[in-house]
Amino acid sequence: MFFDNLITGANNLVWSLPLVGLLLITGLYFSLRTVFLQVRCIPDMLAQLKKGESSPDGTSSFQSLMMSLAGRVGMGNIGGVATAIALGGPGAVFWMWLIAFLGAATSFIECTLGQIYKEKDKDTGEYRGGPSYYIEKAYKHTTAAPFFKVYAIIFAIVTVFAMAFFLPGVQANGIASSVELAWSLPTWVTGVLMAVLLGVIVIGGVKRIAQFAVIVVPVMAILYILAAAIVFFINVDQIGHVFGLIFSSAFGGHAIFGAIIGKAIEMGVKRGLYSNEAGQGTGPHAAAAAEVSHPAKQGFAQSFAVYVDTLFVCTATAFLLISTNAFHVTDPEGNVIYEGITDSSVEAGPAFPQIGFDSVFPGFGPSFVALALLFFCFTTIVAYYYMAEVNLTYLMRWIPNRTVRRVLVHALQVLILIAIMIGSTSTSASAWALGDIGVGTMAWLNVVAILILQGPALKAFKDYQLQKRAGVDPQFDPRPLGIRNAEFWELRADGLGTHRTGGEELAGRSR
Repeated sequence: MFFDNLITGANNLVWSLPLVGLLLITGLYFSLRTVFLQVRCIPDMLAQLKKGESSPDGTSSFQSLMMSLAGRVGMGNIGGVATAIALGGPGAVFWMWLIAFLGAATSFIECTLGQIYKEKDKDTGEYRGGPSYYIEKAYKHTTAAPFFKVYAIIFAIVTVFAMAFFLPGVQANGIASSVELAWSLPTWVTGVLMAVLLGVIVIGGVKRIAQFAVIVVPVMAILYILAAAIVFFINVDQIGHVFGLIFSSAFGGHAIFGAIIGKAIEMGVKRGLYSNEAGQGTGPHAAAAAEVSHPAKQGFAQSFAVYVDTLFVCTATAFLLISTNAFHVTDPEGNVIYEGITDSSVEAGPAFPQIGFDSVFPGFGPSFVALALLFFCFTTIVAYYYMAEVNLTYLMRWIPNRTVRRVLVHALQVLILIAIMIGSTSTSASAWALGDIGVGTMAWLNVVAILILQGPALKAFKDYQLQKRAGVDPQFDPRPLGIRNAEFWELRADGLGTHRTGGEELAGRSR
């Protein structure tokens, strides 16, 4: 009881109203600063996914996007949407859409920063980067350097524990609970099987993770969206009802759900962030691994990931639940204020979409959702491990002994395996509470950081636009832009001879 109260208290502290407001305001601010690039630059997003190339050291933009989606598309897109509706009503879906739209601009900024300040790992030769790297490097060799170095270390430590312990439990819990409902397999057995498979995957490093994600994520995402769309169009007469319910509930105009509008906003933003991760600081890790000629290119690719995650996959789940009436809603005191075809005793989570599919295709729902979660959540756990290892690698730069570094990596692997076992056998509420603490803490640290460090990302964005308008394929040299400490790009520009004709003039105009 004490442990549960401690987790609940910490969760409420992290996810207070200021964080919800900060995420919304930050997304709006970056949307205005970039003149809504999330709309204007959709062609750039799509072009980058098509043209991006990989190298021996880095993944392609498409592979990086799939790695990012592997971390984004998971329990949040299925069970997270269900819990958002259960606690905030259908109006929570609108706020999920809004945080995704605004978050696409936030994601561009953080992922472009991840590319600008990436570096090569001295042991593996692979590209590494993320918030810890850009927090430390952006103000390196200035009087503020010690503060930002400590800040970067704190973020890295928080991320290691969030990615290796707090967050995997939610994904493991989603798999185990859905598999138990579908196939009556004990949760501990599912946990053991996941732990074994994860061990095989992570040994191969970032390249194997990318190859695994490229195969699994697109196929399952398309199948899930198609299945939800089929159910939705079978219930085509519900289209007006679905949209009407979402919008009336979002703004307090619904007779039943209007009383919980505050909860709708909170749960929409909370579950929206958990799903699309825009601003959390996870996207820059995958973005940094990509091989591109200009950081903004990967910023565009990662912005598109937010759309895929929330506007496609989450929306598919929301439409499925509302069109089939497969949900119930409780008020902040836990009283049931609306009950659909789901019994109020059914725990909000994967059971909702399982019941929704089953209402249209009897016998299909439980197994299909369990299979979808098996792939979605497992690829998310794999991505979590990758991000935890990147941040551990950052922390281990001050440890010269390779044996010690290997021991720490193995300890990290053991920690995430323990988290999987704990998450598989714990209650859904406990798993979500721990996950929310991890997401919220990272978001606080990263959003504040990118608001301070936004300058280089905005310069890179302007530089990209100027070069594109000049009719050249954008190449990046940080020095003419006044961006310091981006050593990887300085060496690349010198080594590959990418000082472009007229580049100084273009760069000067982009300041």
